[in-house]
Amino acid sequence: MIEEKKKIVDNFGRPHTYLRISLTDRCNLRCFYCMPEEGIELMEKPNIMSLEEIINLTRIFRDLGVETVRLTGGEPLVRKNFGFLAEELAKLGVTLKITTNGIMLDKYLDLFQKIGLRKISLSLDTLDKAKSVFITKRDYFERILKNLEKALQMDMQVKLNIVLIKGVNDNEINDFIQLTKEKDLTVKFIEFMPFKGNKWDWSKGVGKQEILDTVSGRFGNIEELENPRHSTSSNFKVKGHVGSFAIVSTITNPFCSDCNRIRVTADGKMMNCLFANSETDLLTPLRNGDKMEDLIINAIKTKKYSRDGMDVKMDAEHYEQNRSMISIGG
Repeated sequence: MIEEKKKIVDNFGRPHTYLRISLTDRCNLRCFYCMPEEGIELMEKPNIMSLEEIINLTRIFRDLGVETVRLTGGEPLVRKNFGFLAEELAKLGVTLKITTNGIMLDKYLDLFQKIGLRKISLSLDTLDKAKSVFITKRDYFERILKNLEKALQMDMQVKLNIVLIKGVNDNEINDFIQLTKEKDLTVKFIEFMPFKGNKWDWSKGVGKQEILDTVSGRFGNIEELENPRHSTSSNFKVKGHVGSFAIVSTITNPFCSDCNRIRVTADGKMMNCLFANSETDLLTPLRNGDKMEDLIINAIKTKKYSRDGMDVKMDAEHYEQNRSMISIGG
């Protein structure tokens, strides 16, 4: 009798087929909603997964049924020898995706085309240069826009990630929607989420319904698109526009029921949820040559149904015990 292949399935019957791996906690921007004002204590090099360890761990996850791997950070493109890593991961037969701030994107677009990495999420919280400097504490605005255009010219599937914060960039919602009129991209609005050190308060948040009301007030009829399975966003399109837009409503309308995602931090800790304050060390047993499959399978059994058990109030005592966003992986 052939032994049934092991899969990563939680206690709610959800198979986990999507892995997000943070390559580094370093970044060339300092966005205040991601990086605490006082900065973070960077991981020491011996504690960070080597490229070979990332490849080996990804192979283990693939053999347990993972089909999609997203590379995150920090900023993943600042990782030394990133090109080698991307090529080796592509050989594993998984669908590769990346989340980046776009600063170094031009350096790797040809490689992405070569290895079949076509799905790029690019963080861009404003279309105003002065505001961009305020949010990121750096001046790379024109470079990012130029690299965005180059990615679109190369027919990459681009999503713009916009974290909406009231009084900062909520007045640009329709400016971003206007981009979809002639550009084949997806504008993805993300509700402001709580992480350690980012001074979260929902009074600064912009919810799903407010976004929809703002868009329909300017553009009229909005077509609701069918959401792909395991989608973390609600997807829409303005009639007559080439591109589309999406809303990640983590706070006002959680999408956890169909979750298939696992996160691994740059120091090799498995997190079952973006808001989880418990972690499973994968790097130590990996370095010891231990069997990893059962460790991973058992770890997913501790996953909570939604937002690591936090209620609608998003209890600060819970998320302040977690890592900052930059050290989890975007």
